[in-house]
Amino acid sequence: MLDSSDADLARHARQGMVEAYGELVRRHQTSVFNVCYRLLADLAEAEDMSQEAFVRAHRRLDTFDPERPFGPWIRRVAANLCLNRLQLKLTTQVGLEDEDDLPATDPPPGPEQIHEAHERSQAVRAAILSLPPHYRAVVELRHFHDLSYEEIARALRLPVSDVRSHLFRARRQLARRLTPDGTLSHGTS
Repeated sequence: MLDSSDADLARHARQGMVEAYGELVRRHQTSVFNVCYRLLADLAEAEDMSQEAFVRAHRRLDTFDPERPFGPWIRRVAANLCLNRLQLKLTTQVGLEDEDDLPATDPPPGPEQIHEAHERSQAVRAAILSLPPHYRAVVELRHFHDLSYEEIARALRLPVSDVRSHLFRARRQLARRLTPDGTLSHGTS
């Protein structure tokens, strides 16, 4: 079962094999959680939405096309759930308490460089979190999950032209919010 492809596992899960779906969850739980966490910026909410995404996907396995990869499909389910959640609480400001779930990078050599890298990371994260949810989603899927424009368009059910436009506008907003050294600009709101 561990050697089976995602498509085979999905087919077995459709036939009621609980172990097959369990293996799909195991394979994709980190990437689904990362999508949820980056969109929601709340550890507990991201965990809840990750679980909900897998529950919802299990109920809708009959809509999964085994000719396509399972990973982008389950991440789309998660992203859509999170975007719906964000729309409900559109005006809520999100904090930046938990940096532990950011992608790991090689630590700089000294304490000063480590501190500067941490500040840059916080600034970039704050700038991304300040984006409107639809811009945040395309940035997350493009830059943190390396999806193509076409994959993002399918995942968010948008035309490719909207994906390009959202990315352009999101990057422009990020450029205004960040200084060249990666810290928050003081002239932004």
